[in-house]
Formats: sequence, C-alpha cells, structure tokens
Amino acid sequence: MAAPASPDSAVTRRVVIENCAVATVDADDTEYASGHVVVAGNLIESVGAGPAPEGLVNVVRRIDGTGHLVTPGLVNTHHHFYQWMTRGMATDHNLFNWLVALYPTWARIDAPMLAAATQGSLGMMVKGGVTTASDHHYVFPRGSGDLVGAELAAAREIGARITLARGSMDRGGKDGGLPPDFAVETTEGALKATEEAIDTHHDASFGSMVHIAVAPCSPFSISTELLRQGAELARRKGVRLHTHGSETVEEEKFCHELFGMGPTDYFESTGWLGEDVWMAHCVHMNDSDIAAFARTRTGVAHCPSSNARLAAGIARVPDMLAAGVPVGLGVDGTASNESGELHTELRTALLINRLGAHKEAALDARKALRLGTYGGAQVLGRTAEIGSLEAGKLADLVLWKLDGLAHSTIADPVTALVFGAAAPVTLSLVDGAPVVEGGRLTNVDEETVARTARAEARRLARIAAEG
Repeated sequence: MAAPASPDSAVTRRVVIENCAVATVDADDTEYASGHVVVAGNLIESVGAGPAPEGLVNVVRRIDGTGHLVTPGLVNTHHHFYQWMTRGMATDHNLFNWLVALYPTWARIDAPMLAAATQGSLGMMVKGGVTTASDHHYVFPRGSGDLVGAELAAAREIGARITLARGSMDRGGKDGGLPPDFAVETTEGALKATEEAIDTHHDASFGSMVHIAVAPCSPFSISTELLRQGAELARRKGVRLHTHGSETVEEEKFCHELFGMGPTDYFESTGWLGEDVWMAHCVHMNDSDIAAFARTRTGVAHCPSSNARLAAGIARVPDMLAAGVPVGLGVDGTASNESGELHTELRTALLINRLGAHKEAALDARKALRLGTYGGAQVLGRTAEIGSLEAGKLADLVLWKLDGLAHSTIADPVTALVFGAAAPVTLSLVDGAPVVEGGRLTNVDEETVARTARAEARRLARIAAEG
C-alpha cells in the first residue's frame, strides 16, 4: 500500500478541533484530557495535548470541542444491509428457523430495494459514528439487476468507506442447504460474478472508499468447491476473504454430519484460515479453534446483539484477544439487530462478555472502544489508514457530545461513551469531509431515505406474498 503524500502546508485546507478530550486508540492508548486534532485535507496532521499549534494557515474551520470526546471513526466489520427491508420479523426464532422463515422474502429483493436498504442501514450506522462499514451481501436473485452497483452507488451518497463482501450461495434445499433453490447461484456463476465485482469496483489505493472481498455465505449454504475456488480467487486478486463461522451449535452439528469435522477444521481444509480472512460470529470456538485462529491471524467480527437476538450464545472474546486473534465489532443484519447501530455494540459487547467465564475482567471501556475502532480496522486489513488518531492516517473521526444530562456525572469520557447512554454525534468526518453534523446526515435527506425504504419494504412484502 502506497504511503500518503504529505500535505502542502501552503495550500491545504485545515480543520482544527480543540478543547476536547481525545482518545487516540494508538498502540499506547494515548489519551488527552484536553487536546486537539488538526485535519489537513483528508489526513490527520497532528494530535496532541492542549490547543492546536499556532501559525496554522488555511484554517477553514475551527471547532471548540468543549464537553466532547474525539475518537477514531467506528469500523463495522459485518452487516447485511438488505435486511433493513425485513426488520421486526421472526423475532422469536433461532438462527436456522429464522433463516428458513426469511429466505423466501429475501430471495425477492431487487436493485431499488437494496439501494433503499443500503441507505437505511448505512445511514443509521453513520449517524452513530461509523465511518467504515463492511456489508456481506449474498442474495442475488435472477433478474434482480445490478445489486453490487446499486449498493455501492447508495453508499457513495452517504459518504462512508465500504468493504462490500460479495457473497454467494450455491447449496439450495435440494442439496441439503437452507436457502430455497431459486435463491442460489451456480458455483461457476457466483465465482464469475465475484471476479467481475472485484475487477469493476475494488480500489486498493491508500484512502480507497471501496474494497471488495470474496465472501461465500456459510457452510450450510455453499459447496466445498465454492469455498476452495473462492479462496483461490481472492488470493489471485489480492483481496480479503469473509464468511460466517461457528455461529451456532446447529452449524457445528451440520459440519460434523456433512464433512466429518467441526467448522474451523473444515475452513482450514478449504484454505479459509489466514491473515487475509475474517469470519462473522465465531461463538462456538473451543481452545483448539482459537489457537488455529491465533496461529493464522484469522480475524473475527463479534456481533453481540445479533448473537443474543438469535440465542446463539456468547463468543469467547477475552480468550480470543488473549491469544492474539484480531477481533472487531459488527452490527450484523438489521433483521437480527433491529437498532442497526454500532456505537451501542460497544456497551453490549462489554456487558455480554461479562456474563461469560471472565466475569468483570472480560472487557473494560477502553478494550471495548478498541474493538470498535482499531480492532475493526485490523480485521478489514486497514490499520495503516484508519482505526486510530495518528498523524498521517486518514481523517476519519467522530466528535461525541458528552456534556448533556445523560453523561453529566460520569467523569471519565471513555467510560461515559461506552457505559453510558448512546452519545450524540456532533461531527463525523470521513476522508476529512463531514458526513454527520449536529446528529444529522449531511449528504442525504433522512426523511427521504426513510420514506423510500418504507415504500420498498412494502413492495418487497407484496411480491413475496404473491410468490
């Protein structure tokens, strides 16, 4: 990855944020009770204690951050944007029954529906401090239009960075899979379409707004051949690999019955462990599984609210971190996490993991913040660009308002952000440009997004009902 060019101090436009608490989430967890961040163009120029340096030129905006905390932008490592269309359904189901209930509706989605769902899903995350998001889209019904193009165009309007994990399914009901047969692709067709998505949209340059990953869906909806060839395709193209893994006990049973081994061993046998791989959930991991992930530097997208919603269990996040496994946070699809917000997952991850074996020592506020920022960047392979506030990194950052009633008696700002109520976002920058101002999206009209999503959700429900 090429290093960024240094800004020309004579011409670069600068934004100065000062008088705020700063949590850099750098390697030393450096924090300032009252500090500053200077943004030059699309890069962070300086971070430090006290006011910004004197003599800065071309300062186009100076922000008094009194009562605020500035952090790196949050990084969402796993989502299914299209599920914005089916929120609030199958609310009392486990994963397998939930999938069976919703696949027939999902299989009717088309490009306008996905565009509307993308703006709803991504818009909610961005309003809550997300600056980079990964979406795993794996439903490609015949005749549905250019779904990849529709999603990326909708995301571009919001203004966030995106890793689109181009998913696929080739194991339908007749082959022992969960999705209906009309909802799956052929192995050859899925691989060809995935390669086309990479060639058309993937940008590997420093500061890229779009990455594409190879992402067959899950062991119970894909063939072994799709996994093997998908791994080969990803490594030939130099992109990352993503899938679901070890989410439920039913999945573990499925793998043993079908492949004669557990999910981790199965993934390793198909080339799906490595530092270019991350998997969603990883709830049911034994010591050997965690050791394999640590040895290969395979990443994990921890989705605590979705895991609770679907009664999947509690992932062993403290053990993964102790072993050296890269771990980030994920919202997961909004049909299993209806709030669709990552900043609330900081608190949820901390609380749920304290219900596990490590109790109160499982996670603290700063570990939770690291999961949602640097950990996510690590999982997506972007730590040279995002995930911490350091000079030379991209200006993706969030200014959280902590001086209101909700946080008024919590002295430590990081504790207030993680343990307290969801903090309002005063300002969020992506690539140095505002995507949120005063809690509102800057690049799209929120009421129009909501209205369009409602209309498309009704259209989807009507088409699904007609069969």
